[in-house]
Amino acid sequence: MLIGRTYTQAVAEACPWVDDFLNVDELLKRSEAEQVAALRQYKAEAIVHVFPHKVLARIAQKAGIPVRIGTRNRWIHWLTCNRLVSLSRRNSLLHEAQLNAKLLLPLGFSQEWPLAELASLVKLQATASLPEPVQQLLQARTTGQLNIVLHPRSRGSAREWGLTHFGTLAKLLHEAGHRVFVTGTAAEGEELTDWLQQHAAYLAGNLTGQLSLAQLLGCIAAADGLVAASTGPLHLAAALGRHALGLYPPMRPTHPGRWAPLGTHAEYLVFDRPDCSDCRQEPSTCACIKAITPLQVAHQVLGWPPLPSGLS
Repeated sequence: MLIGRTYTQAVAEACPWVDDFLNVDELLKRSEAEQVAALRQYKAEAIVHVFPHKVLARIAQKAGIPVRIGTRNRWIHWLTCNRLVSLSRRNSLLHEAQLNAKLLLPLGFSQEWPLAELASLVKLQATASLPEPVQQLLQARTTGQLNIVLHPRSRGSAREWGLTHFGTLAKLLHEAGHRVFVTGTAAEGEELTDWLQQHAAYLAGNLTGQLSLAQLLGCIAAADGLVAASTGPLHLAAALGRHALGLYPPMRPTHPGRWAPLGTHAEYLVFDRPDCSDCRQEPSTCACIKAITPLQVAHQVLGWPPLPSGLS
């Protein structure tokens, strides 16, 4: 069972390794007694606090879950957990997935998993039906054409490559005979209004604000691949088995060594520089990520073989 926020439910439901989902946002609307009873009914033998949550940690303790795993560097875990793992993320050279897997140590798993082994376990299966117009758009390609999704924005979660570069990339891919789609939230779509109009000739579809998260999974699964910075959609594409090309700065801890997408067809580009610490003060003008050229990205994408649909 996965305990998560409302916005993660669609991803949990697409994961074949998740048998049930408990919405913590809904859980916390109840009284403490009801919260404890709700958690107790699952008869869980262990809980792993991947993301520290003070209230949930207390509920798990009061529900009497026998094995409660947390990190040593969170004081609330000292009070509520009975298995503590020494885990420091700040200066670690491990991938985020490897760091999370360390929390399984009290359950008898090895302390450090090879990244390739973890990557082989990353899997999502899109099941939601796409809106008919979107489905028709994606199916309208001819033999040899790629359906390529560009996700220009990151909602502040990553260094952005920039709209100028994404516009040039869209033009290059269109001129190479492929079909380009743009995704994003409704708010991002409004921010991109002028850019979308300027590049309309190169776009097969503007899907910003048109898809729920479950539908976005279906859209990505029906496409050949996605290009983005280190955003959620990039990692979703990788987990869906699509081509997923991430664009990264070399700066720790946002570099690909920590946050590279994991999947059969996942890859990334990063500017060859030891670190881009000079860009820390002005993330929006990060010269290192913008040093990755649209031509480099287009060359990478144009080498992608078409993939069978990832929709189940």
